[in-house]
Amino acid sequence: MAPRNKAGLAETTINYTDLLARSGQETKPHGQIISPPEYTGLPIFKKAYQFTSAAWARQAGLYPYFRMISSAQDTEVIINGKKVLMLGSNSYLGLTNHPKIKEAAQAAIETYGTGCAGSRFLNGTLKIHIELEEILADLVGKEAALLYSTGFQVNLGVISALVRRGDVVIADKSDHASIVDGCNLCQGEFVRFPHQNMKALEQRLKKIDPAAGKLIVVDGVFSMEGDIIQLPEVCRLAKQYHAGVMVDDAHGIGVLGKHGAGTASHFGLTDQVDLIMGTFSKSLASLGGFIAGDFEVIDFLKHHSRALIFSASMSPANAAAVKAAVEIMKAEPERIERLWHNTQRMKQGLLSLGFDLGAAQTPILPIYCRDFITVLTFCKRLHEEGVFVNPVLPPAVPPGQELIRLSLMATHTDSQIDFALEKLGAVGKELGLI
Repeated sequence: MAPRNKAGLAETTINYTDLLARSGQETKPHGQIISPPEYTGLPIFKKAYQFTSAAWARQAGLYPYFRMISSAQDTEVIINGKKVLMLGSNSYLGLTNHPKIKEAAQAAIETYGTGCAGSRFLNGTLKIHIELEEILADLVGKEAALLYSTGFQVNLGVISALVRRGDVVIADKSDHASIVDGCNLCQGEFVRFPHQNMKALEQRLKKIDPAAGKLIVVDGVFSMEGDIIQLPEVCRLAKQYHAGVMVDDAHGIGVLGKHGAGTASHFGLTDQVDLIMGTFSKSLASLGGFIAGDFEVIDFLKHHSRALIFSASMSPANAAAVKAAVEIMKAEPERIERLWHNTQRMKQGLLSLGFDLGAAQTPILPIYCRDFITVLTFCKRLHEEGVFVNPVLPPAVPPGQELIRLSLMATHTDSQIDFALEKLGAVGKELGLI
């Protein structure tokens, strides 16, 4: 079994030979296993010198990571001099190469320079940061918002600051790794419930001391399964058991809700969600993240969130890019409409071909292969056919739930989607998936 951390999650190293052995498949790619060499150096580095999983995949010709892109993140990208259809990007609204956003970033550099040379807490708060926080708070319907330099830092910094000794944080088992790490970092108790299982959530809540502080943290849109959290039921249970609710809307902002405001807006539950988290590296074409909520909670985080206080503040260019992206998102609602048109076209095409998409409801469309060699081979063959997709393997999903993840963009054309469906169908048949 893979080693487990204190939350019961598999560690992030993928042990390919272990997975192969458990799946009953051949464990000798190209005729041999890469055995770790005898190591006689410092004990702290032993794990690194004996790590052979990546070398195994490279030797097998199936290594799917760190593919170098030499063009802008768009519907088509250049890899090794070849044009490839991008179906693995989180740029849902297709704004990463928008001229107005690039102009805004360049203008911010002219005004503020390239960096802030310090944290928000001390010398790194700029006028553009304050303006963006006001814009984001208004977007998601909250009193205040706070910027972080990455989305991962938001979840680390918020959860670890709020959940103290005697408190409990409750999370869906499919929540993003940044939520899990934030929960592991906190001083309170970390409790998990099976994905989307509201009965199990209630059972967990019943067992917690009624006087304890409780925070339920869920993804709005789950990044692997592509489904939407049952937020009405989460909010009902939270109210019944006196728990706070935090929604990670990394994949919901720009996709769901009025003007792309996210999952709480989509369900009309903004007032019942205490904290809304979002990232800028997806629909909003930049880098960074934010948390929004009541003024008092945001003010507390400003003075207690270590991930904020001890990190350099968001660069001016990134902040300006987000401002411009929000403006475009609000001014051009047809982008979200087009995103959903593309999603439905691709989804119906995949279903008609016979692929298993699980419970997908969003522009994230998982194709379940349930075998990790099949996933790696599928990814490689699609790349050879001119389609870029993302392989999803344990520990990102449980063993037996391996999948290929497709992500749609508003700027994909019908002809690009049809091209992708043709290639997906041909390779799917070649591999016996359909």
